[in-house]
Amino acid sequence: MKHNLEETLDELIPKKNFSLGNDLVFLPDFKLSFNPLFKQKVYTQAEIDYCELFEDNMLRYASTWAAKEAVYKAVKQVNSKPLPFKRIEILREKISGKPQVILPNDYKNLLISLTISHDGDYVWAAALMKI
Repeated sequence: MKHNLEETLDELIPKKNFSLGNDLVFLPDFKLSFNPLFKQKVYTQAEIDYCELFEDNMLRYASTWAAKEAVYKAVKQVNSKPLPFKRIEILREKISGKPQVILPNDYKNLLISLTISHDGDYVWAAALMKI
């Protein structure tokens, strides 16, 4: 006999046509490890420009990093091709606006919903991808 939660999930997601990625960043550790080389290898110029708009730019860099990690994890569940973090771009239409995921042309068919949150010393992101 199945547990009620399992039965409910089986009914809600019969095709299992999604993947989910998430990431949790501890801000104090992120700040200690952040350096110019990491910034150059991971972030696009548009992401850097966005993060630098804020007085507490480390929170924005950490949020963007968590979002990139979440997207990476969701994509890797269905596509094993290498995907450098700099090729995953997280943009916002306006300050503190809805985050948008921009991927290389090879991944344009993927639909990804992204959410980013922070509370105290923690930043969290989740990416839900329709397959």
